[in-house]
Amino acid sequence: MVRVKICGITTWLDARAAFEAGAHALGFNFYPPSPRALAPAAAWEIRRRLPPFVEAVGVFVNWEANAVASLCASLRLHAAQLHGDESPKLVAEVARRIPAIKAFRAGNGLSLARFAKYRAASAFLLDGARKGQYGGAGETGDWEFARRVAETRPIILAGGLTPENVAEAIRTARPYAVDVASGVESRPGKKDPGKLREFFREAERASRELAAEAQSKQMP
Repeated sequence: MVRVKICGITTWLDARAAFEAGAHALGFNFYPPSPRALAPAAAWEIRRRLPPFVEAVGVFVNWEANAVASLCASLRLHAAQLHGDESPKLVAEVARRIPAIKAFRAGNGLSLARFAKYRAASAFLLDGARKGQYGGAGETGDWEFARRVAETRPIILAGGLTPENVAEAIRTARPYAVDVASGVESRPGKKDPGKLREFFREAERASRELAAEAQSKQMP
């Protein structure tokens, strides 16, 4: 089953709608320019009410390693998603204290060789590329390239995913998880319950198809 992370959670109502629909993880954005950013105190008010089966992930852009680790510890987050221009050294420093997800903007000449420098990361997130933005742009990435990365490391596929295309994205890229923010919103920072439910239906359908395909290949 492909896991689903709903990113850019800003209210308890949206958090509850997301995990009731089936979310495995929720993302809390600490990048101030984002319309989905929230203060640590506001994130804690949501985080403390989450059921134990839902993981909480902090999203950071170009923070210092100690600041990332300290906030993750104070909010009891499960992982740090590093979504900026973080160096391999910084990612390794964070990863020594909490699982680190390194995000990349798929495009602009991104090569497979670059991922080897970030071997300390627990997973890679591949986002759509838009110049001057650190994700959240609603741009789809290169799903075929993502599949090549997924053959070597767990990947989280993001970028322009919607209820209409998530099944195709999963079938093509074969990710460990998918990540969505704007694709299930009625406006920036406000999740739409209907879109959330449809997104999960389509993700589950694609997961079942992949499972059936794998089973058929194992049959004599």
